[in-house]
Amino acid sequence: QVQLVESGGGLVQPGGSLRLSCAASGSIFGRRTMGWYRQAPGREREFVALISSNGYRNYLESVKGRFTISRDNAKNTGYLQMNSLEPEDTAVYYCKLNRVTPFETDYWGQGTQVTVSA
Repeated sequence: QVQLVESGGGLVQPGGSLRLSCAASGSIFGRRTMGWYRQAPGREREFVALISSNGYRNYLESVKGRFTISRDNAKNTGYLQMNSLEPEDTAVYYCKLNRVTPFETDYWGQGTQVTVSA
């Protein structure tokens, strides 16, 4: 069973930065696309960013230029560097490992709270 553990969330002022980490157990991390999602109170979970196994990146339009997704396959860990944070970025952030084939399972972490407030 694969486990994903997020860390790095917290309270930050507008304009500040945070770096989220997602550590995966097992040996599947390197071959799977990893994504970050977020869910604000009263809203549906939304896509934030993803990075494929070969380094392709994609971002939610509103975070482009502010957030950077990366991964270290040797450490089975993914990251989300968040700069110029805005109150609208406040949410619980989740990492996800996508299935490669229909016979596999997506994996989600437990989430880490990010609060942007003065």
